Amino acid sequence: MKFDNAVPILYAKDVSKSIEYFIKQLKFENKWEWEDPPTFGGVYRDNVEIFFCKEDQGHPGTWLSIVLDDVDEYYELIKDSSAKILSKPESMEWNMREMLVECPDGHIIRFSHNTSIDE
Repeated sequence: MKFDNAVPILYAKDVSKSIEYFIKQLKFENKWEWEDPPTFGGVYRDNVEIFFCKEDQGHPGTWLSIVLDDVDEYYELIKDSSAKILSKPESMEWNMREMLVECPDGHIIRFSHNTSIDE
């Protein structure tokens, strides 16, 4: 048996605005929207996919960790996009270099890469 991936479902007060934020500020791509106006939808970037739901799934302020190959490069990509960056990339004692970004619905995303493979 093999697990392929996990897709978080985040609460969104306005699914269209959440998708727009991820596309414009965080540089993801639009995957799909369900209904008009959307009550469910999703975005993706490489192998990471995130769903947004307006009703009964998730709560504002969820934390999500996304591991990528170079958090500093990603920071440079989004720093001028008006993304709400809570902390710039910083090396942590647990062998991760990470930054925090807040979404319009209060979700916190930890973007990071493993620093032990840099050695």
